[in-house]
Amino acid sequence: MQPPTARDIEIIGRPEASAGVAVALAVASVSAGFPSPAEDYIEQALDLNDLLITNPPATFFVRVTGTSMIEAGIHPDDILAVDRSREARHGDIVIAIVNGELTVKELATTPVLRLIPRNSAYEPIVLREHDDFEIIGKVTGLVRRFR
Repeated sequence: MQPPTARDIEIIGRPEASAGVAVALAVASVSAGFPSPAEDYIEQALDLNDLLITNPPATFFVRVTGTSMIEAGIHPDDILAVDRSREARHGDIVIAIVNGELTVKELATTPVLRLIPRNSAYEPIVLREHDDFEIIGKVTGLVRRFR
């Protein structure tokens, strides 16, 4: 079993107010099973900023560089939207600083305060009184580019 690592994210930037680019959003949903008939019209323009950001001054993006959250669908090179203004609760995916290192994990507040990796090869980080610990923000979205 691998030891837990806190070196699994890289901060890549904050949203720019003028960075919005609208892309067409089709009315039809896409079937992941059998194909369904295609629709021939567009529902609306889709701006990823509108989809991922509710509070621009409190939002930043990070790139994932580790594998500790792979079973939660968070893979290396994914980009996470993080909102500093949203309160993190038990079960939320958060960006935290633990003893000076950034990490992305699931927050567990009971029975003890822990950061849970979502990769069975890693152990939870149990937070103790002497640990320097701060939740930086709650993960609110994910962007993945297929290669």
